[in-house]
Amino acid sequence: MSRDSRLLTTLLTIVTLTVLVSCAPEKSPREDVQPAEPAPAINILTDQERAEGWKLLFDGATFGGWRGLGRKGMPEGHWAIENGSIRKVASGDVLTAADGQPLEGGDIMTIETYEDFELAFEWKVSPGANSGIKYNVSEEMSTASPPQYAALGYEYQVLDDEKHPDAQNGPNRTAAALYDLMGPSDHKSLRAVGEYNQGRIVFRGSHGEHWLNGEKVVEFDRDSDDFKTRFDASKYQPIPGFADKRKGHLVLQDHGDDVWFRNIKLRELSVEGSEK
Repeated sequence: MSRDSRLLTTLLTIVTLTVLVSCAPEKSPREDVQPAEPAPAINILTDQERAEGWKLLFDGATFGGWRGLGRKGMPEGHWAIENGSIRKVASGDVLTAADGQPLEGGDIMTIETYEDFELAFEWKVSPGANSGIKYNVSEEMSTASPPQYAALGYEYQVLDDEKHPDAQNGPNRTAAALYDLMGPSDHKSLRAVGEYNQGRIVFRGSHGEHWLNGEKVVEFDRDSDDFKTRFDASKYQPIPGFADKRKGHLVLQDHGDDVWFRNIKLRELSVEGSEK
């Protein structure tokens, strides 16, 4: 084959390939990639939840309905709103005041009080973190005993079970426990640090429940002999009126560590068990 013939053949091959490529059906650059799961909706109520009497206690953007326990406002610097969550800022990361002194932290509470209710929420912790959600809280009782800005009340424990040393002090100090009173059942399922857990508290009459990720892990009756025995052995026994049922505040605890809370929802219940 002559040089000119070889050149002609090469040119014809290039032209043919160019035509074939241009005529091929276009393929989306992401055609073979599965679409990402939509982000879960947070801090909203469904129509069904509204019909069932639920209300949001946190709108995802403001601290409306909350203030510091024993304060008129929020503890400056220690609490923040971050990506639709209430964040307890680790005390070591809180900026100092203008005079160089550290800003004082403390628990925050709902302005409203509740007596018989179901509370739903999500929480996550940083490695080694400790916090809690307290209920049946009297602000007057709490501020009358040191430390001034720490709540006294029944507590749903929020904890990194693996790295926080309090978990070594017994089951009633671990995540989802009724703190210092009753540990969670053996079948509790705790998600990895940094992932959100689903929590729920039911407090109706003398009956209480703690739920974790869809499982009931604590159940108690304030009027039972079992509860009385546990209470008498707890650190709360010397506090007059601690165990009394009341219309109390709900509290997010400042234990000095990074923790996050979101999707905080509540519905009030009648003592008989139905929604009000």
